[in-house]
Amino acid sequence: MKKLLQSFALISATMGFVGGAALPAFALDDPGPIAYSKALKGKKVMLIPLSMGFDLAQGWEAFMRPEIEGFGGTLETRDPNWSAEAGAQAITEAISSADKPDVLIVMSPDLNSYSKLLKKAQKAGIYVILVDNPANFKADVYTGSDWTQLGRLEAEAVVKGCGEGSSKKIGLVQGDQVNATSLFQYAGIMEVLDKAEGFEVVAKPDSNWDATTSRNVTTTMLQQHPDICGIIDFWDGDAMGAAAAIRDAGLQDQVYLVTTGGGEKTADCDRLEDGTYDAVVMTELAHESGDMVAMIKYLLQSGQPPGTSSAYLYSLLRARTKADLTPSTCWDLQALKAAQ
Repeated sequence: MKKLLQSFALISATMGFVGGAALPAFALDDPGPIAYSKALKGKKVMLIPLSMGFDLAQGWEAFMRPEIEGFGGTLETRDPNWSAEAGAQAITEAISSADKPDVLIVMSPDLNSYSKLLKKAQKAGIYVILVDNPANFKADVYTGSDWTQLGRLEAEAVVKGCGEGSSKKIGLVQGDQVNATSLFQYAGIMEVLDKAEGFEVVAKPDSNWDATTSRNVTTTMLQQHPDICGIIDFWDGDAMGAAAAIRDAGLQDQVYLVTTGGGEKTADCDRLEDGTYDAVVMTELAHESGDMVAMIKYLLQSGQPPGTSSAYLYSLLRARTKADLTPSTCWDLQALKAAQ
């Protein structure tokens, strides 16, 4: 037995020596780090959302910046402050700049406003990633929600929230009639409600993504249809207005309020916790940001000209209620900022 153990020890020592000699040589010859650095170092990424003043844009920036700076690149932002004209100007300046970005990440205000400019950007050698809002334009990548499916989830939540014994009357507070997120969301909602026996939409005003307008149109809706059992507001940024109108009418226990958001703690989880919202269809913003970073890294290494291919990376969507909240359900914008 002693001789057998000595033999095993000798074999193991020999294998360790051979492995020890081979591994450093392999590591020195690994082409990955040099190729990665050559493709990514010094590259410029520019983010142009609808505005830098709301949680989605600030979350994307906070998640992406460490990654981009980590590979030796730079991330710049431009703030159109909800103006399509200002956004178009920012894109135009980016294209004509001597130090133009290698990648543009754009949140389009509607289906058509930026389409020609973004095609021009691709011709100038700039990769274009559309985030969250689809457009009539073949981007190199779209990352964000499948808004039709998101609408279906909202409708399923409101049908369940109202229940069979309710009036089955539903109100919608839409965004507008030109933004893809509003149009596709509406299509998904109606697809489900048209099949839900007895349910009907009795009002569907626009809010133009404004909380004050949402409050006003919801107040009118409740006056005209006091037996409404559920309301879907198309964005948490203006659903606070709908919630205020429901509260003013004393109908918190009657009207089931559903909206959608990016899963930020104070915007969504806290509002579910305190009863402001009954359900929120949330996107996974951290994963969405990770998708953008991954595609930036891929595109810059691919060697393919901008505009030659197109990919869709849809975010995971979940309808959340107070009952299924966990400490990790939402991300915290203030914590992200503090960590930077």
